Amino acid sequence: MNLGIKEHMRECEYSQISTSSSTPMESPHKKRTLKRRWEVFPGRNKFYCNGRIMMARQTGVFYLTLVLIVVTSGLFFAFDCPFLASTLTPAIPVIGGVLFFFVMGTLLRTSFSDPGVLPRATDDEAADLERQIDTVNGTSTGYRPPPRTKEIIINGQTVKLKYCFTCRIFRPPRASHCSLCDNCVERFDHHCPWVGNCVGKRNYRFFYMFILSLSFLTIFIFSFVLTHVVLRSHSAGFLTALKDSPASVLEVVVCFFSVWSIVGLSGFHTYLIGSNQTTNEDIKGSWSSKRGKENYNPYSHGNIFTNCCAALCGPFPPSLIDRRGFVVPDMVQPTPPTNGVTMYGATQSQSHMCDQDQCIQSTKFVLQAAATPLLQSEPVAIVDESSLPGRTLTGSPRASLPLGQPTPPTSSPNLTCESELLGHEAPETYPHLLTPEEAPSPPGMLPCGSPVGHGHNVPFYNPANQDSLHEDSIRGLVKLSSV
Repeated sequence: MNLGIKEHMRECEYSQISTSSSTPMESPHKKRTLKRRWEVFPGRNKFYCNGRIMMARQTGVFYLTLVLIVVTSGLFFAFDCPFLASTLTPAIPVIGGVLFFFVMGTLLRTSFSDPGVLPRATDDEAADLERQIDTVNGTSTGYRPPPRTKEIIINGQTVKLKYCFTCRIFRPPRASHCSLCDNCVERFDHHCPWVGNCVGKRNYRFFYMFILSLSFLTIFIFSFVLTHVVLRSHSAGFLTALKDSPASVLEVVVCFFSVWSIVGLSGFHTYLIGSNQTTNEDIKGSWSSKRGKENYNPYSHGNIFTNCCAALCGPFPPSLIDRRGFVVPDMVQPTPPTNGVTMYGATQSQSHMCDQDQCIQSTKFVLQAAATPLLQSEPVAIVDESSLPGRTLTGSPRASLPLGQPTPPTSSPNLTCESELLGHEAPETYPHLLTPEEAPSPPGMLPCGSPVGHGHNVPFYNPANQDSLHEDSIRGLVKLSSV
């Protein structure tokens, strides 16, 4: 018996009702999908791994670099290292492995990172900048002069900041726009197709370590491949050595034609780091003495050691584009309604504020209407049977109201006795009209036998009664507004 009850209670499951507030126009089960910033990135870059990897659009040369390094190193470890480790020392493959992994790490770090792309100006920022330029130029038209520059002073040297029409910003010092990636890059050095990315402020140190370590790896492989061929030729002859290790010939050819360019590139960038220049500045001759005796590099720290430490060991700058962030659409703030209707999507505090505003506005309006002198109100037209002078209102007046409509408020209160109203009959001449006595009386009517009755003359306008009614209505409205 108990088991049956327990099983029945287990079957009775209640679904929890969600009390989270949701707008009537939107289902609570539908989740809003937001796009990542890399999906709407305006440049010509490629993104992989959900925006974690950022590269240039032309990546064919990068894959060639990758294949050359991997294939040459793989042939060296497969055909040369076993003989060299057994003949000379086992440290040769270890040193070669360390150099290979260091080269691959710095290459991928240079190729997959943000080189220092500057974010483009928004529409509001671009419009504000246009207004500033028009104010400086003294023009209010939309004419855009071709050269747009700003001059600033850095360490006593005048530096020009150029305006980028694509990004709609004044580029910072040492920044330039890459035509291949279509981005402004901070401390732009050059666009390197071998690494498949721009080289700028955020990846220059990795690029320099890559070409420097690649130079050591190329020299290392080239020298020990020759050593392998020479040692084999001593025992079996030169042709026999080439037949026993045909991969050594391919390695020697690749390393021979690569070592000169790689070592030369490493030496050139070592000179740039020592003088704290970029490739772009050196090619343009920005700080060359040919432009003038007073022209000098304002970014140099004075000695080679300090310049090298600033370029290779300085603080790592953060990325400015937030490529993995979400694109949040602009939320339209609903305006508070003025007709007393609460809009969909308004919060509880907003609706409460709207109710308070409407209450204040309504009370204010009624108070103003009540404070208006009642003399300005028009009296109700009453049809009297007799138009003789001196005839009082106690006869048989007939109101000009059709049957079934309420009686409008008059300037004097209705003080008619209820019993007399019951006993009074409407004339047959106007069966479709109601007399003021037959009209529904408001609550709180005077009892029979009061000083003011049917047989007394009631003036059409009484200032004393009017003032008391005005005072009572204001008191009631003040109490209503306080509630």
